[in-house]
Amino acid sequence: MSEPGHWQTPAAGAPQQQPHYAQAPLPHVAAPGTALSYAPDYWVHPAPGPAKRKTRGTAVKVTNIILLCVLALVTLVTLAFFAISIGANVFLICGALALIPLAICIATLMWIDRWEPEPKTALLFGFCWGAGMAVITTLVIGSWVQPLLMTTNPTADADMVGAVIQAPLVEELCKGAGVLLLFFLRRRTFDGPIDGVVYAGMIAAGFAFTENILYFGQALSESDGAVGGLVGIFIMRGLMSPFAHVMFTATLGVCVGYAARNGGTLMVLGAWVVGLVPAMLLHGLWNGTAFLGGNFFVAYVVLQVPLFILSIVGIILLRRSEAKLTRKRLSEYVPSGWFTQEEVPMLATGSGRRRALIWSKTFAAGPIMKEFIRLATRLAFTRQRLLVDARGGAGSTAANRFRAGQELEMALLNKITGVRTELLGRHAHAVWQSQNVQAQQIQAQQLQAQNNWQQPR
Repeated sequence: MSEPGHWQTPAAGAPQQQPHYAQAPLPHVAAPGTALSYAPDYWVHPAPGPAKRKTRGTAVKVTNIILLCVLALVTLVTLAFFAISIGANVFLICGALALIPLAICIATLMWIDRWEPEPKTALLFGFCWGAGMAVITTLVIGSWVQPLLMTTNPTADADMVGAVIQAPLVEELCKGAGVLLLFFLRRRTFDGPIDGVVYAGMIAAGFAFTENILYFGQALSESDGAVGGLVGIFIMRGLMSPFAHVMFTATLGVCVGYAARNGGTLMVLGAWVVGLVPAMLLHGLWNGTAFLGGNFFVAYVVLQVPLFILSIVGIILLRRSEAKLTRKRLSEYVPSGWFTQEEVPMLATGSGRRRALIWSKTFAAGPIMKEFIRLATRLAFTRQRLLVDARGGAGSTAANRFRAGQELEMALLNKITGVRTELLGRHAHAVWQSQNVQAQQIQAQQLQAQNNWQQPR
């Protein structure tokens, strides 16, 4: 693959006629963010033609909005039901405490999602699924699974079976269903493992929020209003393990995200099934430590802390992988002139982005530069999706998906052209103003010097 739009071996059934991007290379001048200079011939070729609007997009947006409203309503009804069950005052106290680990999880997920932020509506969808739908389905399905598990081994400890087997099995299945649903609803923005971590993490954070309210309320009621039991369970669940559910379900999200980046629907379904295994095992392992009594803290330090550190290392490596992929895909647009060689590291490295944002803020164009970075990153992942779809095989579905990807690619290139033009226009205007001010100052100094010379001595 040497040039965007020219696929060497297009898939059977895929459209053969690709957009022609070949243009004269841009002149070698400093790219935005690398120097405070402006060259008027920086963007010499005309903007591409407008991309065709897709009527299907409106129907998808309406569907997403309806589903989001339904999930939000389910979440409100679920929380209202629990408020009635444990009492309004207890619910408010426990809800306020549950907000603390929730805020920690959401802030962390937002930090993880900085490279290519996901749509806020999709994140809200995931939270509502976890806080409402997943909780309700867990309670319903769990009431059927627990008796079945006890039937196979009547002498087993019911509490241990429920915590170590039933809860991981049912809860991860219900949370994982939300991850799979988000993939089908937001396929265009479900680009890789980090997206899987963020979507799965939001679902798990919502689930943990509702579950924490129930656990805190139960601890408060069992201690007859004394705060000792509540403080203990808050420290264990809210401070020592706020990321427990997020970490479990994130392993599923990584598997689904990897399949979404490198394969089609069948691969994603297979990865979803495979991803349930580590999610359930980690969940069961964590719940099992509660039955160790005095050895709980030993198991926490020896087992859970290393697993948490390993998760952090994994996230860092995945983020580096995203940056590497972004740079690789954007570099493929350089030969045809859509980007200059200097722009690629500016857009595809953390240090380059920071310098570009600092530079753009010197002439009040920070938001424009942020949009430029966002669109370029989206373009890189769209191209990655196109490369995968191009070898996806024959069939009308694959061809339609490939064609839709091409239209999205062209639309992004249109937007990037417009944003770059506006950015450079702002810079040129700022430079012009600066030069005018400097010229006026020099003229005033010369005039003052002339007046001083003409005065009698």
